[in-house]
Amino acid sequence: MPRPLSANRKTPVVVEPDTGGGGVFPTYPAALKHLNERVNYERGIPLRGPDFRLARMRALLDALESPERNLRCVHVAGSKGKGSVVEMTASCLTACGYATGCYTSPHLVDVRERLRIDGEQIGPTAFCRTLGRVAQAAEAVKAEHGDATYFELITAQALLWFAEQAVDIAVVEVGLGGRLDATNLIEPEVTAITALHLEHTQVLGDTLDKIAREKAGIFKPGVAALTIPQDPGAMAALRDVAQRVGATLEVIGEDIEFSYRFEATPELGPHARVSLTTPRSTYEHLPVPLRGEHQAQNCGLALAILDKLGDRGFDTPELRVAEGLSRTPTVGRMEQVWDEPRILVDGAHTPESVQALVRAIGAHMKYDSMVAVFGCASDKDVRGMLSRLATGADKVVFTKAANNPRSVEPRELQRKFGEVSGKMTQVARSVPEALTLAARAVGRDDLICATGSFYIAGEAKRHLLDVRAGRAGGKA
Repeated sequence: MPRPLSANRKTPVVVEPDTGGGGVFPTYPAALKHLNERVNYERGIPLRGPDFRLARMRALLDALESPERNLRCVHVAGSKGKGSVVEMTASCLTACGYATGCYTSPHLVDVRERLRIDGEQIGPTAFCRTLGRVAQAAEAVKAEHGDATYFELITAQALLWFAEQAVDIAVVEVGLGGRLDATNLIEPEVTAITALHLEHTQVLGDTLDKIAREKAGIFKPGVAALTIPQDPGAMAALRDVAQRVGATLEVIGEDIEFSYRFEATPELGPHARVSLTTPRSTYEHLPVPLRGEHQAQNCGLALAILDKLGDRGFDTPELRVAEGLSRTPTVGRMEQVWDEPRILVDGAHTPESVQALVRAIGAHMKYDSMVAVFGCASDKDVRGMLSRLATGADKVVFTKAANNPRSVEPRELQRKFGEVSGKMTQVARSVPEALTLAARAVGRDDLICATGSFYIAGEAKRHLLDVRAGRAGGKA
């Protein structure tokens, strides 16, 4: 059971001065070097069979004395929207007075973005110390299980840090799939699955049914399972897995009373409001903090998670939940990172998410024209993304991420885009160059949006932070 709710209680984080010094990794760059030398499937390396299983992760956590067994968790999987659900849920739990860990992936600028307690990133010294412990444990199991991957190391690190800091609850985002994901050794209070799309088909399967079964691998016996309305085949697969493992699956808007509406007010501008009612909870007309109509269902799923946590001893009153929603971070989700010209970054990387982004910009932003800075990975539905992009962008600057070996060459993107649209395009060798070209093409009432992958969004944000800090030349 969580500790009783008390006014202004904060997590018992041990304050560690950011001085490095000693240990396995004496400096933060040394810790990053070790991490970045691990196999990292987020960068598109073909997945090896031995790495897509849980035996090594189980051994790694055992070597760390099983920190996950000291945690109460929420587990969220899905193709799109899982990060948004995690952020809204964690922000609400923090506002309700609970020390809340939040584990997400990928990051945009700094890997420490993935590990947060009550919204605060892990400090560099704590990062070095905890990763050092994980690295030692990984070395201890290496002979039998092989080298741990990037994601296994940082997942173990998150669980270790959360357990050390005695969080009341941790909200954990699945990395890839669900059934065999490194996060799937936690013992959750609630599980949830967001929108399902065709993705990672070479690993998860080439149909929505197969993908749904992999995602549903996070369902646990006796643990509440939640989802949003899905494709009929995917929904049938989710219900089948839930029945077989002994989990009760509920769908917001079907099994749980849920509704939303779109409106505009002087205070909030255009936004969605959601209502969710259960025998335990009544959340009425709460503003959705993230832009886009698709975020209404994500918000409803977060509210349903909070309601289920009420059955597990957590107190989540409506006023505090509303406060928590209003504080939800918008990192990488139509995040405005520059004012003149206005520049947004967004991690949309599927046709569905690009379409949702285009619609959300049209609904929430006032502008004359939009220039997109776009790059994507070769294993995505490139043509589908480009056709959706063509419906919203007035001009596109194609580029490629510097640190993603899967990146499609900009001229190839330009060629493919020409097959679906006659709009003006340019190519750039790098994201900073693309931003400069875009900035030259816009007026004061125009908009720039960098999207297509988290790598593009992250590099754009990092470059603009450097420009603001005076570490890079040029405007935008």
